[in-house]
Formats: sequence, structure tokens, C-alpha cells
Amino acid sequence: MFSFEKLTAIVQNRTMRMKQISCYQLGVFLLGMLSFLTVHSQDSTQVLWEKANALYTTEEYQKAASAYEQILHSGQESAKLYFNLENAYYKDGNITRAILNYERAKLLAPNDPDVDFNLQMANQFVVTAIDALPQPFFVRWSNRMINLYPADQWARISIGAFILFLGWLGLFIFSRMTAWKRISFWLGVLSLIVAVTSFSFASRQKEKLNQRKHAVVFCPRVTVKSAPAQNSTDLFLLYEGVKIEISDSLNTWKEIRLPDGNVGWLPDSCIIRI
Repeated sequence: MFSFEKLTAIVQNRTMRMKQISCYQLGVFLLGMLSFLTVHSQDSTQVLWEKANALYTTEEYQKAASAYEQILHSGQESAKLYFNLENAYYKDGNITRAILNYERAKLLAPNDPDVDFNLQMANQFVVTAIDALPQPFFVRWSNRMINLYPADQWARISIGAFILFLGWLGLFIFSRMTAWKRISFWLGVLSLIVAVTSFSFASRQKEKLNQRKHAVVFCPRVTVKSAPAQNSTDLFLLYEGVKIEISDSLNTWKEIRLPDGNVGWLPDSCIIRI
């Protein structure tokens, strides 16, 4: 005969097994639902992408732009998506929207010649002409180097160079030949320099993506003020499509800086961040 204690233990063991099975089934169910939603989201994005491309091909540019915007609103982002969106806006005659998305594409693909060319074409329609201040050669060189690749590519280069550094370090430590020690030492130093430099470039590119300090003017015409107040002194006029840098913020006002060195304040309702 079973004692009361044994019977209680059997019931508890069976209860725990049922709980374990239930947790396992719940986990499998949730994993399956997550996989289904992911696949469904990818399928929906692909359908929208093909629809937008088809609309662009048939010269229905406004509808194509709306379809590309739906993909953006779903959380997808890429230089190719912004490039197609900007082309749709450009063909539809919405130059300011086109410039905004050209600039966003340039953030993700800083050295893409197609993006650069199309951006130059769109900027020809901007009324406000700004002559940028000359920069020292080392600043221009540094910016060109940083813009060679996006942040992810620089990060991969940094990781690869650091792995090489570890390999050369191991060869330097364990090699008994003087010649190999000398070669591995200098190659290790070079690999470490490349790793640190490319990591710095990746950080700079990531900072630009995260901070989004630049914006595009969307008001047809806006007066830049000397202070964040409507009754402050008028400084100069800006027209839509101009790219500006945001240097400060106060309530509904933004302090902006132009490439020619001019500084002033304008309402944040007149700009959209890149």
C-alpha cells in the first residue's frame, strides 16, 4: 500500500512534469509565432518593394513614393530604399523631399557615386546658394577617408585588423627566429594602427547616424533670427531645400549653422532632420 506521503510525492512529481511540458509547449508556440511573424513581415516588405518598383516603372511616382514610405514605416531602412524613394520624389517634382532622402541615403552609403550625382542634380533647384568656407587639406583628407565606407564596413575592417594583430603578436612571442620576430613586430604594429584607426572611423560614422545633427529646410521661405524669439532681429532668408547643421536647441527653436559660417535661429517646424 502507498502511504499518504508517497501518494503526495507522486502527485507533486506529475504536477511538475505537467508544468515542464506546459512551459516547453508555450516556448515552442511562442518561437513558432515569432518565426511566423518574421516571415510574414519579410513577405509583406517584399510585396511592398515589388509594388513600389512596379509603380515607379509605370511612372506613377507619387504612389511609388507612398509604397516606399510604407516600407520605412515598417522599420526597414537601407541606402537602396532611400535612393529609390528619393528618385520617386524627384521624378514627381517634390525636390525638397528628394534632397532629404538623398541625404539620408548618403548617411548610409557615404561614398556612393550615384547618390552624390543625384544629390548634385537636385541641389541645382535650391534657390539659396551657399559657398562653403574652405577647409584645411588634412580635414578634407580625413573626411574623404571616413566617407570611404559606412560604419559597419569600417567595424569589420577594424575587427579583421585586430585579429591579424593577435596573430602577429603570437608569432612574435613564440618564434625563435630573430628575422620573424622583427617582421611580426612591425606588421603587428601596422595591424594595430589600422584596427584603431578604422574603429575611430566607424565611431565617427555611427555618431553621424545616431546624432543626426543636419537637417533640410522645408518652409518655402523662412527668416533666420538673431535669437530664439519671433521679435528678434532678422538676419537673412533661407529657402526650402537648404541643408543646415543644428548646433543648439531651445524650446521650439533651433540654432543653425550654414557651411559659409552664418549662424542664426529658426523655428523647428521649418526643418526636418536628415
